This record gives sequence, structure tokens and C-alpha cells, in this order.
Amino acid sequence: MSRRSPSPSLHCTLAACLSLLSLTGCTHAMSTAPAAQHTVNGNLLPLRFKIHSFSAFAFNTLACRVIYDNEDFTALYADKPSGPPPAGDYRSQWGFGSYSGIRNFPGPVDVSWTSMDGQEHHATINLAQVFKDERILHRVPDDEIPDGMYPQGLYLDPGIFVEVNDRTINVYMKAMIPTKHLQIPGNANSDTRHDLILAWTHTY
Repeated sequence: MSRRSPSPSLHCTLAACLSLLSLTGCTHAMSTAPAAQHTVNGNLLPLRFKIHSFSAFAFNTLACRVIYDNEDFTALYADKPSGPPPAGDYRSQWGFGSYSGIRNFPGPVDVSWTSMDGQEHHATINLAQVFKDERILHRVPDDEIPDGMYPQGLYLDPGIFVEVNDRTINVYMKAMIPTKHLQIPGNANSDTRHDLILAWTHTY
């Protein structure tokens, strides 16, 4: 089912390659008002994306099916209970998307599921609307991104995650953004941040 996903350690190299190329082709949501791009230390910001990765997770459902780009991401739980999420900060264990290289946006995410009370639900999530300005969601300050890393303002393949949990659907984004300074003092491999950021949520 999955396309081969690039190793997270390659993202900085791939970002540099993208700088040389131009790609063609109760509800809550983050503000999606388009922000004018501007240059900071040789980087065109805010960062945009044209390709993304995708994963879906089901928790606390009696049955669940998530279809996106003609792929079934929750086939394991299509006709049986998914069980609760793992204990602790389980979302911190999510990688960068199991299905990579999806050009924005092939169509909506189609979700059919049964919540723990036995009620059946169906939802269609329009990612083109959730991410209508194609902006990368991250928490790295503009002046903390290494100089000249993104001269064209393009980032490769952020992870988009859909989580179905009982009656609630959450949509998250994760992107590994390089930083000028170490995030963990003394750890030479901590010159990035990869925060999981909530982009949209709805309880049915």
C-alpha cells in the first residue's frame, strides 16, 4: 500500500535540492488566510508545499475506513474495533507519513466509521480547504531557519495525519525544519524541529 517514504535524515538535503527547482503542476481550524511571502535571511517565507505524505490512525472505533488517493489507510480496522490509543504521548511516535509523494491534492479524505456508542458516521475532509494556502505549519522562528536554505520557499513532503478517535477527527501536519542552533544542547543531531501541529478538528 505504501510508497517508499524518504528517511527524515534526508529532508535537509532534499530541501536544498528543491531550492534549485520549481515544482509545477465543534469545528476548529487554524487561520488559513494566505500570508504574503517575504524574504528573511535568503529564505522565502512562509514555506509552501506542493507534495505531501499521508497516514491515518483509528482509535476507539468499532469499525473504521479512511480512503485517500484511492488507498485504504485503515484496512486493519475496517470491520473490527480499533482499540484505544497507546498510553502516553502516542502521537510523538508518528513518523512523517507512510504514503509519500502525493501531489496537492488528489481529492478529499473519505472517512466511514462507527463510534464507541454504536453510531455510524461518514465524513468527507477537503484537505485542499484545510491547507488552502499550501503553507507549512511549524514552530521555528523565521530567523532561526538556516540562511538561504529555502530561497524559493518550497518544502518537500510534509506529513499530513488524519486521526479518528471515537467521535472526533483531527488533522495534523508534521514537517522537519532545520534550525541554526541545537535544540538539545550538546546533541549534534538536534539541529531540527519536527512539531506535530493540529490543523483541523471536528467532533461529530
